[in-house]
Amino acid sequence: MGDLVSFIGLSLTAMLNPTLLAAVTVMMLLPDPKRLMLGYLLGSYLTSISVGLLIAFSLHHSSGVESARTTLTPAEDLVFGAIALIVGLVLRSEFGEERRRRKKESAKESWPERMLGRGSPAVAFAVGALLSFPGASYLVALNRLVHLDPGAGATVFLVVLFCLIQALFLELPLIGYALSPQRTEERVAAFRDWLARRGRQTAAAGALLIGALLLLRGLLELVLQ
Repeated sequence: MGDLVSFIGLSLTAMLNPTLLAAVTVMMLLPDPKRLMLGYLLGSYLTSISVGLLIAFSLHHSSGVESARTTLTPAEDLVFGAIALIVGLVLRSEFGEERRRRKKESAKESWPERMLGRGSPAVAFAVGALLSFPGASYLVALNRLVHLDPGAGATVFLVVLFCLIQALFLELPLIGYALSPQRTEERVAAFRDWLARRGRQTAAAGALLIGALLLLRGLLELVLQ
């Protein structure tokens, strides 16, 4: 029971991810944040769930997290290769669509300007996939999961649950868009206005928040280890 409580607690510490918070903030400032956040979330799920399952099942045959993380097995080749192929195909499809748009439009903007200005769900997907490899909290939680030895089905469920919890900062806005799109759009617009009015103060507050989150997460990881 203690390992299960620790596992859930570590999923909450993993949620306090400054990189994810920064990504969500940036996406809210770009056009069509809903599509960007959905792309990032899907990319995050792809990596965090598949690599988490790989490590969880590999740890049954390894002496610890470090050996599971550093030993390249055929299963890892297949998982990482599949992730790379999916990311590549998504990006290839997006860039092909962008080229077709360029033929139809005679805009003076360069491709990077249009990509940054409009936001690309495919690029968000790739960024989410690349930034979602297991961190310290996730690796410790997977080690706890191995000690629980709940069986294959329960292992899959708990890994997916962990990934769902750690991505709450992405999932909650998307739930808002699904249940109350107009109200959520108004809140996002208000958030943009607030950032525009308080540029320097926002940067300072963001730095303080990131520092506080990192300290809190470090302390929680020490307690839960």
